[in-house]
Amino acid sequence: MTLAGCSLVPHRTEVPTVHNPFPQIHKVAVVPFFNLSAEPTLDGRKVAVAYYNELQEVPGFEVIPVGVAERAMVEARLTLNRPEDVRQLARMLGADAIVVGAVTEYSPYYPPRIGLQVEWYAANPGFHPVPPGYGLPWGTAEEQNIPERLILESRLAYAREQMRTQAPPMEGGQSAVSRQSDTTQAILGEGVAASENVGPPESRPDPRGLIPPPPQAKPPRLIPSNEPVLVHTRVFKGDDGDFTAALASYASQRNDARFGGWQTYLERSDDFIRFCCRMHIWEMLTARGGAGKSQVVWRQEKIR
Repeated sequence: MTLAGCSLVPHRTEVPTVHNPFPQIHKVAVVPFFNLSAEPTLDGRKVAVAYYNELQEVPGFEVIPVGVAERAMVEARLTLNRPEDVRQLARMLGADAIVVGAVTEYSPYYPPRIGLQVEWYAANPGFHPVPPGYGLPWGTAEEQNIPERLILESRLAYAREQMRTQAPPMEGGQSAVSRQSDTTQAILGEGVAASENVGPPESRPDPRGLIPPPPQAKPPRLIPSNEPVLVHTRVFKGDDGDFTAALASYASQRNDARFGGWQTYLERSDDFIRFCCRMHIWEMLTARGGAGKSQVVWRQEKIR
């Protein structure tokens, strides 16, 4: 269609998607974030609300509002300084996990910058940390489509576990080898023992720990853990090329009546913080098998 020198041309865009890859973690509560930055005016509760708003848009999660979790903390006089406090809050709310976050650095001035360190603690002490790379299509034809960044994260996570087995035990504590053996057993279950052909777990971590095990005849024995099941730390900068490219794509997909394009998101602190929370959640879930198929969207653009 041509009208007054303008034409509407459909433009094909592929929109990435993400979902909850953890069936055992469905109901989640977000508590106010700690402000560890040098900016005293930053409200950690506002950051938590932004994280909550983005997390509830991910299919597969039921997210408890920040105010509900905050009220429960006050009533029970919980400070969440210990894993036991977190699990008590989870039981009170009927949640599978509690999201505890901190802002490590923040600047609202151009280029805006924010550092987010977020930990998810499971209500069930038998749930152990899920490393980057868990649940990705390793050993399949789709392995070649895994982004290089995720491959690097997975290798680093695998290397850290490998280095644990080489470190000498601390005096009076559990040896690194024993801890690794317990973690491997908790992830894989008692019915999936390390094969003699690949070497015992004491010599190196079992790489099958990155692949979800099949259903077992009976649940594995409980090996309590006080570590968070998910950890993701990132610093987002408003002048980073990859960040601005992702922001431009995000802004083009929204029906935002405000003018100014994606650049204005960098000027509005609330929009910048919420988009950073979105990026943080998507990176964490994508690195653990949460990426879905891209959706094709046709948009009409005016061409003069």
